Amino acid sequence: MRILPAFSVLLILAFVQCSDNKDNMAIEGILYSTGQPVSVSIEDGKILKIYPLSSSRETTLPYIAPGLIDIQINGYMGIDFTNPEITTDDLRKVTQALRAKGVTTFLPTVITSGHEHLVNCFESLSRALEDSMINASIPGFHLEGPYISPEKGFRGAHLEKYIRLPDYQEFMEYQHAANNGIIMVAIAPEIIGAIDFIEKCVKDEVVVTLAHHNGNAEEIAQAVDAGASISNHLGNGCANMINRHHNPLWPQLAEDRLVVSIIADGFHLTQEEIQSFYKIKGDERTILVSDAVDLAGLPPGEYVRWERTVVLTPDVVKFPAENVLAGAASPISKCVGNMMRFTNCSLESAINMASRNPAWVLGLDDVGEILEGKRADLILFTLNDTELVINKTFVSGVLVYQKYDE
Repeated sequence: MRILPAFSVLLILAFVQCSDNKDNMAIEGILYSTGQPVSVSIEDGKILKIYPLSSSRETTLPYIAPGLIDIQINGYMGIDFTNPEITTDDLRKVTQALRAKGVTTFLPTVITSGHEHLVNCFESLSRALEDSMINASIPGFHLEGPYISPEKGFRGAHLEKYIRLPDYQEFMEYQHAANNGIIMVAIAPEIIGAIDFIEKCVKDEVVVTLAHHNGNAEEIAQAVDAGASISNHLGNGCANMINRHHNPLWPQLAEDRLVVSIIADGFHLTQEEIQSFYKIKGDERTILVSDAVDLAGLPPGEYVRWERTVVLTPDVVKFPAENVLAGAASPISKCVGNMMRFTNCSLESAINMASRNPAWVLGLDDVGEILEGKRADLILFTLNDTELVINKTFVSGVLVYQKYDE
């Protein structure tokens, strides 16, 4: 895992001015980190230079930020990533829909399923990456399960019958099917074989997260020693009733080597939990994720998904049979706004938690910041209170989404 350095990222509100050369353009806007107007020059899809502008331009410009990066998203707009029949057209639909929400990079997250099912999922996802439009936004995949706790509550909405002990040879079959595209995997540290599995994954440069587990302090420390670097959606994937002293939360919060990802949709965690987690981990060791599922973006109602009946509300997906949440219904842009509202953190900090930090942790050196030489993945937006209203989205300097006023 990378140690996150302490320096600011440049974000901006922006208008676009194109030169005669279609590969060159300039974007003017307000740096999110400083509140100062700037012009960002782009050449061949990369940020060439950042120039200061007169402060008189400040009131006429929108915000610009690096595109958001969602490292845990299970599906969107009715399309489930854990579907072996997923098509290139499906991925194109999701990619475009997410760009409209400011997401320029994401990891399709595949969850606990049978062996052949997972193999087929990764084969289908891997084929879709041959499409350049999709490939520009998907650097790899996230496997959440099947190597998690089988205990009720801790397993969340994952089906118990498919949960199993870690098997690295089995995992390598998934990697082969994914054309070595799995760059992040979740595991419960307390299950038999977990530590050896973590060591092998880290040696192969796969990021390991701790998720859906009931690990104690010693087991969590052993997992971190082996190379685990992220606490996955901390506070979720946890039983409703836990021991107030001995539970998985305190050791992960106390472990400085762990970055935490959190779902700040306002339903997976209380405002007080988010405030507390943020106060402990701070700007550089907190990552925002959506954990959105395929039902996100669809009308509220009762649906049959993952071999069970779930209820989609306007805000979240519930699994009533086990009194747990089954996933989120909001994009990560909502989490950015909520983070500012819940913690009073700055716009800079909130954006960093959804762009810079996930890029650093995953080793994505070309995205996540507005700096010279970085890829020009940018979002232009206004703020409605703390809500991000996306006006334009660029990937490698190409306009891929534009909001039209009705």
